Amino acid sequence: QVQLEESGGRLVQAGGSLRLSCAASGRAFSSYAMAWFRQAPGNQREFVGGIGRMDSSPAYADSVKGRFAISRDNTRYTLYLQMNSLKPEDTATYFCAAGWSMGTLPTDYLYWGQGTQVTVSS
Repeated sequence: QVQLEESGGRLVQAGGSLRLSCAASGRAFSSYAMAWFRQAPGNQREFVGGIGRMDSSPAYADSVKGRFAISRDNTRYTLYLQMNSLKPEDTATYFCAAGWSMGTLPTDYLYWGQGTQVTVSS
C-alpha cells in the first residue's frame, strides 16, 4: 500500500509554468506505475500522463503533449509534473495515482492522492 500527497498547485497566469509534486509514503513507490489525472468541475476525471516503474518513457494525453512533462525520483519517492505554457483550460484539480501498470483510465489505478488545485487565469 502507498499513500500519496500532491502539492504545488496555485493560481497562475496563462502562459506560465508550474511544477506539481506527489510525495509517496514507503519504499514501495518504485514498484508502481504512476500517473497524473485532472478533474474540472462537472467533468470526468481525465488522464494527463503516466510513467512506468523505472522512469520509462512517459505517455501523455494529446491535450498536454509538448507542454507537460512527467518524471519520477524513486530515491525521493516523488512524482513530478512540470507544466509549461499553461492555458485556462488546464484549470482543474490534479491528482496523482499509483497502480501496477500504466493505463489511461482511473480504474487502472489503486491508490490516489487528495488532489491539488491548479487555476490558470486568462
